[in-house]
Amino acid sequence: MGLIKALLGSTVGTLEENWKDYFVCDSLSDNVLMVKGVKRGKGGSGEVITNGSGIVVNEGQCALIVDEGRVLEVAAEPGNYTFDTTASPSVFDGGFEGIKNTFKDLIGRFTYGGEVNKTQRVYYVNTKEIFGNLFGTATPVPFRIIDRNLGLDVDMPIRCNGEYSFRIVNPLVFYKNVVGNKADYYTKDELSSIMKAEMLSSLQPAFAAIAQQGVRYSEVPAHVDVLAKAMQDALQEKWTNARGIAFASIAVNSVSMDEENEKKLRDAQFSAINRNPDMANATIIQATADAMRDAANNENGAMNGIFGVNMMNNTGASTLGAFRNASPSQTAQNNADTWTCPKCGATCTGNFCTVCGEAKPSKSYCPTCGKEVAPGSNFCPHCGAKL
Repeated sequence: MGLIKALLGSTVGTLEENWKDYFVCDSLSDNVLMVKGVKRGKGGSGEVITNGSGIVVNEGQCALIVDEGRVLEVAAEPGNYTFDTTASPSVFDGGFEGIKNTFKDLIGRFTYGGEVNKTQRVYYVNTKEIFGNLFGTATPVPFRIIDRNLGLDVDMPIRCNGEYSFRIVNPLVFYKNVVGNKADYYTKDELSSIMKAEMLSSLQPAFAAIAQQGVRYSEVPAHVDVLAKAMQDALQEKWTNARGIAFASIAVNSVSMDEENEKKLRDAQFSAINRNPDMANATIIQATADAMRDAANNENGAMNGIFGVNMMNNTGASTLGAFRNASPSQTAQNNADTWTCPKCGATCTGNFCTVCGEAKPSKSYCPTCGKEVAPGSNFCPHCGAKL
């Protein structure tokens, strides 16, 4: 048994002139994933396929000829076909990867003494992209926030909602593992619950993948292509390999974080910024200026406010001094005490060279202007006096 592609017109009159009966599926909505084909023509109604019956396949459809729950023929390319019991088996995969291999490896072919079994049916699988699948996180999901400039790496809970789409990329696997031998049709509603749960569970590894690229959680709606690719990888085993379904696209409406965790994140980023001593000094100076301004507006009197500011300054003096001592300007001053070993050329900071043990040269001063000059100098670089 096999299908032979027929070069026929698409009008009803032309089909009835060439076939005594034919099977067709006029249209498939987004909610219908598979439906049994309708038999038309002079051969009457029913679902028995006879030698010479026609099979019409439209765009976005894949026709499966099923006998006792087992697939005998596949046609995923749009066109008109004639069912011939004397022809060799044929598979029209329509460019869908894996159909031929699945047909050969998973589906057994058989006949009943050369005759067609009376329970044979034609099913049409919807291969279009299926839209309108809404999602939303009932509970927050972790999002890893990485800021390499600040050395920040924390997990924060976020919520998001939007819409995703999918498509059936291997109708054989879909029929064998999902649909089974359904009598009339199979809708998206029968599968949407488990798909939504698995899709939401895949958000966490997908978020982790885009977080590694430095994408902030608030920027997720602008990186849906990266998110979709990460979710395809996360759902490969459960959807594509097991059900013949592929995750197609995602649209994220919003991503939000509750106010408490948002504040924690801001505080963590602010604290990380203040590891820079100059930034910390600037923060303290700004805080002091704000306190002085508030003190001037103190209802109990400016002097009481100033007294409070002085107490604050006295309490935090040691902290401020520590910041100042660690500032880059102070570090630069400390670096001025370095000296170059006249023997080996190493840069040193102590009284002896750590490389060769040479003692630090004593300081020399100009007898005329009193300024320091480099040891071994013959003339003062400041006043020009001979040394």
